[in-house]
Amino acid sequence: MSGTMETRKKYNFDLHNKVSLKWILGLGPSLGIVRVPGIGLIYSELATGVPAIFSHFVTNLPAFHKVLVFVCVKSVPVPYVSPEERFLIGRICPRPYRMYRCIVRYGYKDITRDEGDFENQLIKSIAEFIQMEAVEPQFSGSESSSYDGRMAVISTRSIQSMSSLIMSEPDDTEVNETIQSSSKSLTLQSLRSAYDDDTMQARRRRVRFQLPQNPAMDPAVRDELLDLIEAKEAGVAYIMGHSYVKARRSSSFLKKLAIDIGYSFLRKNCRGPAVALNIPHISLIEVGMIYYV
Repeated sequence: MSGTMETRKKYNFDLHNKVSLKWILGLGPSLGIVRVPGIGLIYSELATGVPAIFSHFVTNLPAFHKVLVFVCVKSVPVPYVSPEERFLIGRICPRPYRMYRCIVRYGYKDITRDEGDFENQLIKSIAEFIQMEAVEPQFSGSESSSYDGRMAVISTRSIQSMSSLIMSEPDDTEVNETIQSSSKSLTLQSLRSAYDDDTMQARRRRVRFQLPQNPAMDPAVRDELLDLIEAKEAGVAYIMGHSYVKARRSSSFLKKLAIDIGYSFLRKNCRGPAVALNIPHISLIEVGMIYYV
């Protein structure tokens, strides 16, 4: 009951308070804010549009990652979804914005828990989409209004082709050198070490991506893939809404008692979505949202 009320209220609020795509396009590729290195995974229940959590976050902290991926985890009415059909990838804005959408589909018997390889599968799927978009005519349209909503099924077990990203697992020496070179200060190095310890506890697979030697690759595609790889090396952050449901001032005493006390008790004692998705605590950013009922 607690989770159902929160999910329904949050979904209805996001549905009726979507961020205007024209507003985003009017800001330009920089979105009018500081774009910091890394990938931001913004979790939302919406399969189309930009949720209100994005504008709420930007309003309070005018900085965001260079690569943004709006992730929507959906349960479909089939027992199992094969890995080849699990990821739907699309683009929200034109290429310079580096904003994508990923719909992760699970069957009602599938386990939605992240086993440690979700980030790598997501990066590989986005890379495959970028390359497919350059050659498929149905994805090469120029109208910005038609970007959002166009999705493609990306297989996570596709055969390695000449244009696929090269995946390798670095040893501990290479990892330490990467930390030293990418961190400008002792503080950043200590934070990265803490992140590595946390992700190691979550048994996350460390993978390094490289571009293949393909002279025929389109320069724009190559630049976008390089930005994606560099953002992955800089780190991945998970942005989720931390919702609070409160009764309106005009509500009756019984409703205030049930929501402000009863519901609050249930919410604090129920497992949160970050725990269910096995998201590393040090990589999690929660944005507070208050919903009045």
